[in-house]
Amino acid sequence: MITKQKGTYDIYGDNAKKREYVNSVLDALCEKYNYGYIETPVFEASELFHRSVGETSDVVTKETYDFKDRGDRDLTLRPEGTASVVRWFIENKLYGNMSDPVKVYYNMKMYRYERPQKGRNREFTQWGFEMFGSDNIYSDAEVISLAYNAYRLLGLEDITIHINSLGDNESRKNYRDALIKYFRPHIDELCDDCRERLEKNPLRILDCKVDADSDILKNAPRTLDYLNEESKTRFDKLLDLLDLIEINYQVDTSLVRGLDYYNHMVFEVYYKNSLALGGGGRYNGLVETLGGPSVPGVGFAMGYDRTLEVMEEEGINIPINDSIDVYLLAVSENEKDSATYIAQNLRLNGFIVETNLLDKPLKSQFKSVDRYNSKYLIVLNDKDLEKNEVVLKDNKTKEEERVEINDLADYLDTHM
Repeated sequence: MITKQKGTYDIYGDNAKKREYVNSVLDALCEKYNYGYIETPVFEASELFHRSVGETSDVVTKETYDFKDRGDRDLTLRPEGTASVVRWFIENKLYGNMSDPVKVYYNMKMYRYERPQKGRNREFTQWGFEMFGSDNIYSDAEVISLAYNAYRLLGLEDITIHINSLGDNESRKNYRDALIKYFRPHIDELCDDCRERLEKNPLRILDCKVDADSDILKNAPRTLDYLNEESKTRFDKLLDLLDLIEINYQVDTSLVRGLDYYNHMVFEVYYKNSLALGGGGRYNGLVETLGGPSVPGVGFAMGYDRTLEVMEEEGINIPINDSIDVYLLAVSENEKDSATYIAQNLRLNGFIVETNLLDKPLKSQFKSVDRYNSKYLIVLNDKDLEKNEVVLKDNKTKEEERVEINDLADYLDTHM
């Protein structure tokens, strides 16, 4: 038997309906913030992710699905959303008329070759959003606000934003030099990956999962101590804005994020201050790195699958439509023909309708009515059909009403 691959999953039944609900909440929220939907190809040129995410990041060095196609092109399954959206932005020359920021959101499958574990698969869904063209802290505050409100609208109220600043290029360089100086005497005490990261990108050491609890990492220099005056003023003003719009946050100087393209503000969303559910930040140099002009950018991505799991674990009610509107019971060929006609009309008028598609006897069809939790049922018979009418029965109250077939949709509209 052929089975699904390790770290992948099928979406169906109640799980699919729960995701539909979550999607509807997120779509509506993005609409309020005036973000448009975007979907990018599932695979891209490998160079896109190697240049943007960074050759020293774990995503590139250990986790990407890289392959050659029949044209001997190097391709990679999409491991994250930002790089593809930036490629779209550049390719379509949207920087040509930046009278207003370009704001988009996505909800797409991503692929990373990592050890499957709770809330983390090799194939996973990521919801996120990006803004191009604005370099001020008000856009930073908007992005954090959108992320924060998304979780709260989904019922996760105990949300805290962990936030830090990497500063501008000057500040980041000063901090990088300080880290190299600090870590070099201790490098033999760290893991092999950290030894390799020391010269290439020492900020990655702070994001190490192996040495996360070591005193060496805990006592490392803090990013905020190496911010120049401009970067510090910017960060302080952002915190003031978060206070103004009542965002629950805490400054976390150990936070650097796992990708190489961030500068200035970085943040992660935590539930109950213990579980990270998503993160983002500012990436002012990424568009330029990928071949475009110098255009500022900022964005966020949610761990969609983990968020859904937490919602279920916390007992948050996720509405599921587990009923249909009408079940049409039919036995004879004429009744089945009429059921097909009536179902077509009702479905085009927005009603959820089922019919007897398996030639079941009438008794078995009544069982289907209950199994589908149908609000109404219609037992078709030739005598009523000759009069161009049916008997509509409320499956809850058991009340019956004789209705002309042409009036069925209007009747249901006023009684449901």
